[in-house]
Amino acid sequence: MFGPNPFKLGVFSANCDGGLSMSKAPERWRADWREIEQLALLCDEAGIDFILPVAKWAGYQGEANNYGVSFETLTHGAALGALTRRMAIFCTVHVPLMTPAFAAKAVATVDHVTRGRVGLNIVCGWNQDEFDMHGVTIDADRRYDQGLEWFRIFARLLETGGETGGSFDWDGEFYRLRNLHTAPTSLQRPWPVIMSAGFSPKGRAFAGQAADVLFTNVTEMDQVSTLVGDVHRTAALYGRHVDVYTMAHIVCRPTRAEAEEFYYYFAEEMADRAALDYYKQQKGLINPADVRFVDRPLLTRFSRGTGRNYSGSYPGAYPLIGTPDDITDQMVQMHAQGLAGASIAFLDYLREAPFFLGEVLPRMRRAGLRVA
Repeated sequence: MFGPNPFKLGVFSANCDGGLSMSKAPERWRADWREIEQLALLCDEAGIDFILPVAKWAGYQGEANNYGVSFETLTHGAALGALTRRMAIFCTVHVPLMTPAFAAKAVATVDHVTRGRVGLNIVCGWNQDEFDMHGVTIDADRRYDQGLEWFRIFARLLETGGETGGSFDWDGEFYRLRNLHTAPTSLQRPWPVIMSAGFSPKGRAFAGQAADVLFTNVTEMDQVSTLVGDVHRTAALYGRHVDVYTMAHIVCRPTRAEAEEFYYYFAEEMADRAALDYYKQQKGLINPADVRFVDRPLLTRFSRGTGRNYSGSYPGAYPLIGTPDDITDQMVQMHAQGLAGASIAFLDYLREAPFFLGEVLPRMRRAGLRVA
């Protein structure tokens, strides 16, 4: 994650069926473990920088129930970490569902398995239906406050280990913990790379204090420089720097027409609208006047440029649709606007990734976005 590539790339959400779509298309990713292994090895060999899984406990219902099949991310990370040799392996945890001491022990374990390549994606939670499975209620107004206290405990555990004479108690607002210690500590010092996801001011403030990377939505290229500048200013208030990444759904084909038609096929003709309605309800995005209204991010420059809707595209995912040259050009623009990387997804990762890796990565190297 701190390597020489100016624009980092990571595979996102391949631990879940459907990948990064709300589509009923039969070609969608099934999250078969053997195929996940193949994908990880392919991307590791090609030089992809990281793999980022989604922590999910239930699907988005609808007809396809995408995300209904998912692999837990700590065990996913340990398994893939033992197979791969180069890329960072992220684990994603929900703050309300895991104690800081458990997370410190688990993340340190995966860091040893990977020989210092683990990353932690901290999620403070949003889907109450999933948390009901654990008997936990999300405090929407205080979730980032809890997350920051959780991170400080986690970080202190890995920084000090709490060796003999170094254990500590914690009396905070959300946690009252005794005799905290852990061994072994992580190979990465003082702790592994931290990522968080968020778009709201509270989410950015959390990242400014805790994260090395903020993973956020970008729906318009002309909003990027302002967004990145705001994140950097927020982090600077705490004497820190935070890189900003976004997420993108890629459809890369030899011709632009092929790419656009396939995108329209799976993201509109085969859209799982019932799943999208469920997502809106869970996010509280049911009022069109709300600036966060889910249909607004879907009406991206791509929608306006083609005059078409794409209801089955995941909300907030930036559509990178076109030829290898088209996609490279857009990544050049992203980097020029200040983005440091992107997580990427495909409708069917294993079938689509080889063409992307073989055609786009060399172009990115020639454009100066990658050196490896």
